[in-house]
Amino acid sequence: MKFAILFGLLLAVLCYAPCAEAAMKLESSEHWVRVEFDALPQSAAEVAPCRTPEETAALTVAALVRYTEDQATGIEMLNVLRGPKGPLSAQEIQLLKDQLLRDRDYVARSHFNGATPDNNYTPLQPYSVTVADSVHSYDQENYATLYIRSGGADSPRPITLRKKPSTGEWFLWNHVGLLPGIRVPASQDPWR
Repeated sequence: MKFAILFGLLLAVLCYAPCAEAAMKLESSEHWVRVEFDALPQSAAEVAPCRTPEETAALTVAALVRYTEDQATGIEMLNVLRGPKGPLSAQEIQLLKDQLLRDRDYVARSHFNGATPDNNYTPLQPYSVTVADSVHSYDQENYATLYIRSGGADSPRPITLRKKPSTGEWFLWNHVGLLPGIRVPASQDPWR
């Protein structure tokens, strides 16, 4: 079973053009996919919806991290990943500001593998994101609710993607589950 899944992912990667300029590698198991970046995308031109929901989810994490460095570019990247849903609303942009800025930029980085409060949310290199599914992830046709672990939270955080059947691409539908607060980094913890 695991071989079939891995072979299917390899075939998908070989048969389709990459979904972004930033090269990604996939490693998978029965219920998770690890997406590794050679380099993090830095602009909207370097992201695009992908053929798998896991890749689009990983690019969303990269776009949220970019938002903490350059708000306008991060918003442009998220808008590309949203595709037909359209650009972020003023309320969604305000939520990003409230949750990811003001000394909380580590929330976005916490979704990379190896980023924990103890190391001030410094991810392992090369950057990678592990995306998991559950028995109910694909209950609704053309939607996937997947889960990304945060090194500062006790349980994985949900992200919802939507498939466009005519193209086979997966778009970002809802990323709000990735934004709630987490444990503060060691450098900001007054109890250390």
